[in-house]
Amino acid sequence: MGNIELKNAIEEALDSIRPHLAEDGGNVEVVEIGKDGVVKIKWLGACRSCDMSEMTLKAGVEQTILQKLPQIKKVIAVA
Repeated sequence: MGNIELKNAIEEALDSIRPHLAEDGGNVEVVEIGKDGVVKIKWLGACRSCDMSEMTLKAGVEQTILQKLPQIKKVIAVA
């Protein structure tokens, strides 16, 4: 899977949770897909300052991506 196809697949996975983020005024953006299987995301809107963003990252964003794309090893948030 090429980098463009991988980014599209990650975006598609994120689209399944974006409505939940939007309910609270937030969103997420893919910043980088590393060759080491690490995806870097940036929180947008209310998610940037949410106390629950770390839990949402692990239980929502990361799990959603890992379930659909086993070649991804980890998802981290960057500023």
